Amino acid sequence: MPINTHRSDDGHTLTIRIEGRFDFSTHQAFRNAYEQDNQEVKEFVVDLSQTTYLDSSALGMLLLLRDYAGGDGARIELKNCNNDVRRILTISNFEQLFSIK
Repeated sequence: MPINTHRSDDGHTLTIRIEGRFDFSTHQAFRNAYEQDNQEVKEFVVDLSQTTYLDSSALGMLLLLRDYAGGDGARIELKNCNNDVRRILTISNFEQLFSIK
């Protein structure tokens, strides 16, 4: 499965790990990952360490997560990006919307 989730012990942080291509084919799985039974979640971490490709639909999905998590007040961290993924995020000015580590 290209998308895996892990909730912290206190239930307040949800980590979503994306393996392989992050594109429109993962839309429903990505949405399900953050929408299902996550009322206690206060922070989202998107682990991109295994992500090999990211396209414009993936950028849109990250924006949908941001809206879901509270917009400007959302606590979302994008972490472990490879150089190609980080370049796409930088070109798209996502460092102004997300914490990228």
